[in-house]
Formats: sequence, C-alpha cells, structure tokens
Amino acid sequence: MTSLDLSGQGLTSFPSLPAGVTRLDLYRNSLSSVPASLWEHTGLEVLNLATNRLSSLPPGISALKSVHTLDLAHNEFGSLPDELGELAGLTEYLYVSDNRLTAFPPAWCRLGTLKYLGCTDNRLTELPSDLSGFSSLRELRLYRNALTALPESIGTLGALRELHLRGNRLAALPASIGSLGELRQLDLRENLLVSLPASIARLSKLDKLDLRWNKHLREPAWLRDFEEAGCMVLR
Repeated sequence: MTSLDLSGQGLTSFPSLPAGVTRLDLYRNSLSSVPASLWEHTGLEVLNLATNRLSSLPPGISALKSVHTLDLAHNEFGSLPDELGELAGLTEYLYVSDNRLTAFPPAWCRLGTLKYLGCTDNRLTELPSDLSGFSSLRELRLYRNALTALPESIGTLGALRELHLRGNRLAALPASIGSLGELRQLDLRENLLVSLPASIARLSKLDKLDLRWNKHLREPAWLRDFEEAGCMVLR
C-alpha cells in the first residue's frame, strides 16, 4: 500500500499525488474544492477528506471502484452525488456526518456490501422508501437529524446490529423493526415517542435499548420481560 498522510497541514489547495497511491488522508485541512483529477487515482482504497471546507464534488467519483472506506464528514456539503451508490468496492465505511444534507439519495441504497454508514448531524427529514439494498449493513447512525418517520423497509436490514436514532422527531416506529433479528443496540433517545411496537419484543439478541428523554412514552408491559432476559433498558 502506498499511503500519503497530509492531515492537519493547513492545506488550502489540493496537493499533487504520487502514482499508485492507495490511501490518502487529508483530514483537518482547509480545502474548499476537489479537482476532478483525483478520480484518476483509481487504485485508491481509503480516501479521507473529513474536516475541510468542501461543499461540492466534481463528477466522476464513481471511477474509484477500489475504495472501501470514504470519509466526507465535517464539511459543508448541502448534497452529495447519486454516484456514491456506484462505488461497488465500498464495503467498510461511508462517513457523511456533520454536513448540511437535507436528502438521502435513494441511489446510495445500491451499496449492497457496505457495513457501516454514518450520516449523523445533518438535516434529513426522511429516508428512501426502499432500504433493502443495504443488505450487508451492520451499523447505521442517523442521530441528530430531523427524521419524523422510518420506512417499513427498515425491517429488511437483516445484518444490522446497531441502529442509532437519537435526537430526531420520531413519534412512532414501524412494526417491521421487529424483523431486525441481529440487532444488539437500539438508541431511541431524544425523540417524540409515545409508544413502542410490540414487535420489538421479538428482538432476542437486543442487549441495549435506550429510551431516555422521550417524555410521553408509555412503557409497555413486555419491557420488564426484556430486562429479565438480560437486555439493558435505559429510561
């Protein structure tokens, strides 16, 4: 692997890159743009552009077929291209947290081998209706957005182990959430929940359920059984 770590260098313009670079770390600089020539480095496997001043990406990122980890967090993106959904090699991490995203492109749901998606601290009000393409997703972080509902298709994420939804505007959850048979952690803090679907009681592998700061939540009778079975329930 040819690794180039230029994090924290105060860069304001994009550097020249050596041929054959596979890992590029430009974390915590002052970059405001990305040249289209970056996409010519098709051997890139890890690309970290987090904590800069980026608000857009040029067309062509789909050429990075070998990228398995992409970090675009802590920037100024109001939107990101549908093209991210064409990154077939994106198997490990996609970080887009702490931007200004108002929409979650349905095209991203084609990332069928992605394991971790961090999309926290944005301005999302809804998710795509069909999430079933995320068949390998193990961890989904969506806290501190403005989501008012989850699609029924959330229940198709059969590999999901952690679902983090703190700090949204959820008043209810779909019954399909009870189909997440591999789920270990469910964080529902700081929402507007009044009740919980009975299907949650089927989540036999759940070991942590965080319900704090849902002021009007009516506690279901089965919750005590959950605790007795070994699940940590935080109220």
